[in-house]
Amino acid sequence: MNELLWTPTGRDVELRRPLLVVAFKGLFDAAEAATHAVDRLASSTGSVELADIDPETFFDFQEQRPFVRLGAKGREIVWPTNRAWAVPCPEAAHDLVVVSGIEPHLRWRTFADCLIELANTCGVEMIITLGALVGMAPHTRPLGVVGSAANAAVADRLGLGRPSYEGPTGLIGVLHDRLENAGLPVVSLRVSVPHYVPNPPNPEATRSLLARLELITGVPTGHAELDQAALDWRRRIDAAVADDAELANYVRQLEAQVDQSEAMPTGDDLAAELEAFLRDQRDEG
Repeated sequence: MNELLWTPTGRDVELRRPLLVVAFKGLFDAAEAATHAVDRLASSTGSVELADIDPETFFDFQEQRPFVRLGAKGREIVWPTNRAWAVPCPEAAHDLVVVSGIEPHLRWRTFADCLIELANTCGVEMIITLGALVGMAPHTRPLGVVGSAANAAVADRLGLGRPSYEGPTGLIGVLHDRLENAGLPVVSLRVSVPHYVPNPPNPEATRSLLARLELITGVPTGHAELDQAALDWRRRIDAAVADDAELANYVRQLEAQVDQSEAMPTGDDLAAELEAFLRDQRDEG
């Protein structure tokens, strides 16, 4: 059974040196910031649906239940969806392929193989996974994004860390391992969501992910469109914190820690290094 279900024209969509960006609702998506980021990319003008991953093989439907919808055509069962879209980016060096959905319960290696097939068919040059974790981040500052890559050359070129975590993992960990073994370079971007504000929506976290993605790839992400929503979100949290003296003091301590962090390199520097790495990869191939 082939779980990757292409649309009739999905295999034929022409893309320019595409990058694959993925995010999944679940443990690695606090406040649903990562999937909201990918969904915004998928809704860009000119995006085209490429494929779905059949949920039958990968979900325990007692845990992730489908739901019934009544529409113009009558009763319809809506199943958990993991969908791929092509996103043209004519002003950048790369188009995007984006996948947004729900972390499956079963057969993670097979699920990862579906993404490898998607990447190979579309000619993807690099994969970027987006995630969000609760952490020690103050809501009063731009939420920090940590980047890492197992590939030493990628990490060195883009100034990213190398993975050091040991312990239980999720789909993203399995996906990184599977993609690296298939020879596909992978970058992980993870935003830290304030642990005292863990619920969605969090436009500040989504904006931070999109801004860092644009910084590394040079692909415009429209993150500035979230400026007002992020400001409104921050004001609401400000008002709640002001009523709690202990929490307000704690936030000030977090601010002091963040303000001591180092500045990141410029977007032009990182985009140039990414292009140099991908050029070297093509030359070696």
